[in-house]
Amino acid sequence: MKTAIVTGASGNMGQAVVKKFLAEGYRVIGTIVPNDPVQIAIEDANFKTVVVDLMNEAEAQKLVDETLAAYESVDVLVSTVGGFAMGKIADTTTSDILKQYKLNFETAYNIARPSFAHMMEKKSGRIFLIGSKPGLNAGNSKGMIAYGLAKSLIFRLAELMNDEAKGTNVVTSVIVPSTIDTPPNRTSMPAADFDSWVKPEAIADVISFYCTEAAEVLREPVIKIYNRS
Repeated sequence: MKTAIVTGASGNMGQAVVKKFLAEGYRVIGTIVPNDPVQIAIEDANFKTVVVDLMNEAEAQKLVDETLAAYESVDVLVSTVGGFAMGKIADTTTSDILKQYKLNFETAYNIARPSFAHMMEKKSGRIFLIGSKPGLNAGNSKGMIAYGLAKSLIFRLAELMNDEAKGTNVVTSVIVPSTIDTPPNRTSMPAADFDSWVKPEAIADVISFYCTEAAEVLREPVIKIYNRS
């Protein structure tokens, strides 16, 4: 049985990914934040949640170490934890940037680094980081400076990891979704065309496909999931 770590397991995307991997026969370790108010309605003998502060490097390392001790392998990592903030340059301080850096980059790097090190030892594994259109292109970052800068580092990290992993079957991809169809997004944009948005389940399906034997020959560092947006 393969093992997947999914961070942010209580989120809309996180829960969709957890359900998909469980359906595909994986063992799934899902991280939740301390005092997470969201209840995860997933009951499966192959699913376990672990409370982890991913801004704490030692806690992230401990999670990977304990997973390896229990199951010997981490085959897939899907890092969905992150945060968002608006703000033009005039309104964005370095502390605002640092906060977004911690939420969007540190949380990904702290779990990706030990997972990547393990995968490099066995020369096999898939890592999926969550990017964004503002992170992909600075032109999309207007009015969300700190968020765009923080997310841009996710793409650089994936590039560096893939460079180190050349010649192996370790691949790091950045998922770039358009607007995700979630209850909070529908509430904040009630007049939008929801059918053009991307459903969390569709993102989970794409991630799952890239973990299959059929996708082993693919080396896609950026996976754009835009639907009709």
